[in-house]
Amino acid sequence: MHLSHEDSMDEILSGNLAPSRFQLWRRDSFRVVDWNIARGSQLQGILKFIKEAKADVVLLQEVDLNANRTRRLDIAREIARALQLNFVFGKEFRELTQGSQQSPAYQGQATLSPWPIRNARVIRFRRQTNFWRPHWYLPHIEPFQERLGGRIALVADIELGGQAMATYNLHLESKEDDALRVSQLNEVLMEAGSTSKSGATLIAGDLNLNAAEGEAAAALEKAGFRDGVGLPDVRTRPGRGIFDQGRSIDWIFLSGGLNANHGRIHRDVRASDHSPVSSEISFR
Repeated sequence: MHLSHEDSMDEILSGNLAPSRFQLWRRDSFRVVDWNIARGSQLQGILKFIKEAKADVVLLQEVDLNANRTRRLDIAREIARALQLNFVFGKEFRELTQGSQQSPAYQGQATLSPWPIRNARVIRFRRQTNFWRPHWYLPHIEPFQERLGGRIALVADIELGGQAMATYNLHLESKEDDALRVSQLNEVLMEAGSTSKSGATLIAGDLNLNAAEGEAAAALEKAGFRDGVGLPDVRTRPGRGIFDQGRSIDWIFLSGGLNANHGRIHRDVRASDHSPVSSEISFR
């Protein structure tokens, strides 16, 4: 594929690849999956899990578009096409070492569903780190991951059997400290909190912090959001050594007229360096 380097970073890419759905009776629950797929490099394993999960809403982070490392595939569209899902994709970074001026590469977030997806847009956080920007003293090679852009939330409304749910697909900054990540989270909560009081709202993603404690937990509670996984052990990033016990950084939160049951962390899935998280949600 060939994308102009002048394309807007806030452009939403989308596709309606799901067959029309007809629901004769009201469903009691819907399944949500959240997963950082590590760029989509293990695509077959990713497809296998999502297909078996039979999810109604899939929120993915670290999704590649036209990158050398993932064979220049449009990963979101490949997943949607293989599994017959609708999708939207928001660009987080332009990956300077993965494409070219004539054929740029991106990484971002994708939200997919067999149900209609509407009103998609990007919140590009006001506060960002300078870590990823090109520097004159660094060679222009892949290990330094030079990028343009910044962390985002991909916002979309999904019509689940005639009931609307607002979704916020987050990828908070992995560099610097929790203060930066909480400031990015608060940008989402300022908007999502105002709508969640009157409607069903879901926030999910790779938050790069433990949202069950500290300022993040306090901010979520104040905005009216509840843990949608509800497990005592929420480590979703496996440990990387004897003294590394893993990290609790991938989350699902609900507000408004939503309840959650059967939260699960799928630690047996090996297609990414993060474990998928899922939950059964229902409308009150």
